[in-house]
Amino acid sequence: QVQLIESGGGLVQTGGSLRLSCVASGRSFSTYTMYWFRRAPGKEREFVGAITWRGSNTYYDDSVKGRFTISGDNAKNTVYLQMNSLKPEDTAVYRCAAKNLGGLGPQRTYDYWGQGTQVTVSS
Repeated sequence: QVQLIESGGGLVQTGGSLRLSCVASGRSFSTYTMYWFRRAPGKEREFVGAITWRGSNTYYDDSVKGRFTISGDNAKNTVYLQMNSLKPEDTAVYRCAAKNLGGLGPQRTYDYWGQGTQVTVSS
């Protein structure tokens, strides 16, 4: 079965850093685009950024541009979200998603979703 499993969330102070991982399994994702989203309680899901397996092209939402970096490790079938200069407003459940041949920006639908990992930034 296809699974996306996030990890690496936790509690960090303002200005700190955290790296999230999303391990994809169950099929080849070589033609997929991987996405990171976040959702705070009572708020809508927010697009964070995306990366393509082929070419490792990336795209970020303006809210995280310059602070967050998405990368991938093809051998481990894992994508990462490196988060620096964290702010309290970054507090949310972070989820990864995948879409075959997906564009870098937010998509209408996604093929797979992970369950999410909690990130809490204390002030």
